[in-house]
Amino acid sequence: MAVDALTDVAGVRVGHVTRTGGGWLTGTTVVLAPEGGAVAAVDVRGGGPGTKETDALDPRNVVQKVEAIVLTGGSAYGLDAASGVMAWLEERGRGVRVGPDATHVVPVVPAACVFDLGRGGDFRARPDAATGRAAVEAAAASAVGAAVREGCVGAGTGAAAGPLKGGVGTASMLLDSGITVAALVVVNAAGSVLDPETGVLYGELFQGRVDRPEAEVHEAARRRLAEAAATSGPPPLNTTLAVVATDAELSKAQAQKVAGTAHDGIARAVRPVHLLHDGDTVFALATGARPLDAEHPLALNPVLAAAADVVTRAIVRAVRAAESVEGAGGVWPAYEELYGSVGEG
Repeated sequence: MAVDALTDVAGVRVGHVTRTGGGWLTGTTVVLAPEGGAVAAVDVRGGGPGTKETDALDPRNVVQKVEAIVLTGGSAYGLDAASGVMAWLEERGRGVRVGPDATHVVPVVPAACVFDLGRGGDFRARPDAATGRAAVEAAAASAVGAAVREGCVGAGTGAAAGPLKGGVGTASMLLDSGITVAALVVVNAAGSVLDPETGVLYGELFQGRVDRPEAEVHEAARRRLAEAAATSGPPPLNTTLAVVATDAELSKAQAQKVAGTAHDGIARAVRPVHLLHDGDTVFALATGARPLDAEHPLALNPVLAAAADVVTRAIVRAVRAAESVEGAGGVWPAYEELYGSVGEG
């Protein structure tokens, strides 16, 4: 049964590790592909990305499939989480075969990070290899098709969307062809996710939801956000990350096109995007269970359109699932605390 999450793509699992308290407000999320890997690609559009192994995903390069993707807090320090995932995969012989023995593998684990340093109060509290290992173990232990926790979990633990609390969100879509397209997003945007004049989420405006908060509710929210921004200071470096997965059979070049088009989903829900202090990055995974119509030269188009749509919905869900945070590192109110469930469909 579909759960409207990345895990609706059969065989894809998600694991979170969340660290809070004692100066911590960060975490790591691992997307684990089915054993044998999935075709992978990436599109980086932010001017300040923090990534690992993204060059391996270029369609011109030799690696065709990956076993896992890591999304993590901790800025560039947090990319060390991928080392723990690599070690776990190596122990199971999962990776690119590089020698005569089945254990001679090099797991290629692409990773991207969000900036959340110091948001829990301790600048040095950030994910490491042990965090990554725990996250991939959580993914492996989850059931196929399991629901995915959203909000302030995993890589979204310390995320912020401007002065609002950000987090993790996910969504999926079943196409008429039977192909599934799904996304998991970490919303940590420097831009705004809500229209400052109305308080409506940009992503919900795109989806045709026009219910507006009461004027007095919106004015109270604006005051609270201004106070929170003054307390926490401007977010210096931010990023929105996404993994878009599908069970379609895609080449690396086609997967890269999916990743690129999925960025449109960010642009619908966050304004502005792809600035110099953003690290906006989208990964694409294709498990290959369902072939595209080889006789139809435009068969990829519905997958492309769906990729953008599920990213927009996942961003909305991340913001609505987030919970307010107030601590040594700053204050970030949650959208639903400010506005309630108005407009939610």
